[in-house]
Amino acid sequence: MSASPDTSLPARVLVIDDEPQIRKLIDISLRSQGYLTLLAATGHEGLSLLAGKGADIVVLDLGLPDRDGAEVLRELRQWSRVPVLVLTVRSAEDEKVALLDAGANDYVTKPFGVGELMARIRVLLRLAAPRGEAEPVFDDGRLRIDLAQREVRLVGEAVPLTRKEFALLALLAARPGKLFTQPQLLRELWGPSHGDDSHYLRILVGKLRAKLDDDAAHPRYIVTEPGVGLRFAGVAKPANH
Repeated sequence: MSASPDTSLPARVLVIDDEPQIRKLIDISLRSQGYLTLLAATGHEGLSLLAGKGADIVVLDLGLPDRDGAEVLRELRQWSRVPVLVLTVRSAEDEKVALLDAGANDYVTKPFGVGELMARIRVLLRLAAPRGEAEPVFDDGRLRIDLAQREVRLVGEAVPLTRKEFALLALLAARPGKLFTQPQLLRELWGPSHGDDSHYLRILVGKLRAKLDDDAAHPRYIVTEPGVGLRFAGVAKPANH
């Protein structure tokens, strides 16, 4: 039986692919080797399953009906470090490099052999870090951030965030306590050519704090380490309380 990285339980594999015959083939192959499987036909369904049930590895097809798989990958990476194995018909080297840069751990080009797919899954599971990242939902009773559904509520009221504002909040909240340097944040949010444009970040942080009613002088959530960067200081309520 194939165990997950840090327990003796079977590893759970989430397969996101819109082709029923491929889902069935991968499902049968995985279960025959002792894995547990979760199956999704769309990007939205896959992200919801990952947020709600979790997975030890994701097998992600790029050709999805509701959104491009690369977009699903980028959104997933805002709140999860789960290993992702991409299935792609794209064989150009630059496209594969772009996938890896976007957060994929490995890829298999269609059509693929089941033996190769299983071997690559085993490798990624062996290399996977133990579980321990933040839950996809942060909730301290005042602020609720649902990273998977891209929803933010403050005292029960929806907070309308721009794409960049949510991206910044998701990046910080997914790794509470971690200090992100200004160059790191600028590269993540605006790309490698903006590593020195710190004024972009100051403006964005100011707008986000205002929407979260977070006092810059006495921050509850977004803490500035002068001259270094930002970290998320929110403390979620204990589970089941």
